[in-house]
Amino acid sequence: MMQTLEVGLAERSYPIQIGSGLLGNGELLRAYFPQKRAAIVTNTTVAPLYLAKLQQTLQSIGVSSVPVILPDGEVYKTGATLNLIYDALLTHRCERSTPLIALGGGVVGDMTGFAAASYLRGVPFIQIPTTLLAQVDSSVGGKTGINHPLGKNMIGAFYQPRLVLADITTLDTLPDKELSAGLAEVIKYGLIRDLPFLGWLEQNMDRLLAREPSALQYAVLRSCQNKAEVVAADERESGERALLNLGHTFGHAIESGMGYGVWLHGEGVAAGTIMAADLSQRMGWISAQDVTRIRKLFERARLPVTAPDLGMESYLNYMGLDKKVEGGKLRFVLLKQVGEAVIESNVPGELLEQTLEACTHD
Repeated sequence: MMQTLEVGLAERSYPIQIGSGLLGNGELLRAYFPQKRAAIVTNTTVAPLYLAKLQQTLQSIGVSSVPVILPDGEVYKTGATLNLIYDALLTHRCERSTPLIALGGGVVGDMTGFAAASYLRGVPFIQIPTTLLAQVDSSVGGKTGINHPLGKNMIGAFYQPRLVLADITTLDTLPDKELSAGLAEVIKYGLIRDLPFLGWLEQNMDRLLAREPSALQYAVLRSCQNKAEVVAADERESGERALLNLGHTFGHAIESGMGYGVWLHGEGVAAGTIMAADLSQRMGWISAQDVTRIRKLFERARLPVTAPDLGMESYLNYMGLDKKVEGGKLRFVLLKQVGEAVIESNVPGELLEQTLEACTHD
């Protein structure tokens, strides 16, 4: 059964469709192609699995498509790869009314969105996420961009899609490691704002790891509901939306410090969330039992709970490049209690150093 959510952004509102077998349903897409032409951006891993299926579906509604197949991996989320998209769009004379479709995970979605925001100063954009992480997080909310050697996602734009189509069936082909990486972002919603969902995850983690479609669909739906509410209230991350970055300040430092792609984004978020929980305990907000509860859930999701030892100076340097830095001060998303996150810029340096020492290993 398909379920529909709305991201409420006035004239830029758009639906999120969640269900099984949606990739074959042309009627869900028909309204978005006035010129009967589209460009599909995907990668070398996803193309053999789902590109032909999507092209067939588009053909069934009279839409021709230009495929753009990128190399796969976070290490390719660069300006050079972005140019491959522009090259294809210009070569095929794609117009301002030609939608770009992102078919893939978070990297494909972020890059396609940034290309859509900037090609001809803005063309329509559709998200068809094929990983759990992209379905529950990166495909919703309009954050687009590329990495820079000095920092993750530092170059980009806020640019909303016209439609998000989350086909649960595509998760069948996801490697176990990628499924777990997506669960890190799912757990995040429970920790920052949805305590009943956190309890549901504790009861149903085994069903999610076994890829039961009904459990996966519920997890995607509930995650997207949380994300859509936050984005509608704070599209450009001037306040509440920053709370979605629980674990990300530490996690992005891990990803940058280890080299893009060595740790998956969700793995960095998992270890980073344990660090944020540890720091929250040191601030006197949550208990040791709370930290243990959080660690256990990430362990059950088969995610790392200890961060690599990059060295104190490296962590501080990478975290200093975080997008939440304001007035030169680090701002952390921490837990006031389990189920409620806050942004804190007055973290004593000695407590941060204690967390970095306690939560890392060689």
